[in-house]
Amino acid sequence: MVGLFALSGCGFTPVYGTAPEGQGNDLRGRIQVAGPADEEGFALVKRLEDRLGLPQGADLSLLADIRITEQSVGFLPDGEISRFNVTGQVDWRLNRIGDGGQVATGRERSFTSYSATSTTVATTFAQRDARRRLMVILADRIVTDLLTRDLP
Repeated sequence: MVGLFALSGCGFTPVYGTAPEGQGNDLRGRIQVAGPADEEGFALVKRLEDRLGLPQGADLSLLADIRITEQSVGFLPDGEISRFNVTGQVDWRLNRIGDGGQVATGRERSFTSYSATSTTVATTFAQRDARRRLMVILADRIVTDLLTRDLP
């Protein structure tokens, strides 16, 4: 309880607070995310829209460039690959819709892993799930970055 009182004196404002400075509520429905080009893009856009709201009178546009690589990191005694790391990077730009002026840019990186020790079908599903999880992580990082900036 004492911690809450200490934070109130330092200028701390909750992102989703009711105060005028609550950036989370200010961005809700204002950002139109560019349509996805593939399954990973779809997962990224879905998570961004879940967090930022569907565009309603959007005045900002978010464009994301996704890059994904996979690296084998685990091996069985017979040399078969047992684990993969999936590394992702998203370079993003936030532009004004009216004049195309750039408002913010950023780069987010992270990774997930999946096991490849089961059947081909199970490994394929594990790979798809790892990529989807990676897009959720990266979308959450984009949202966090946006919420901590002083955007118009």
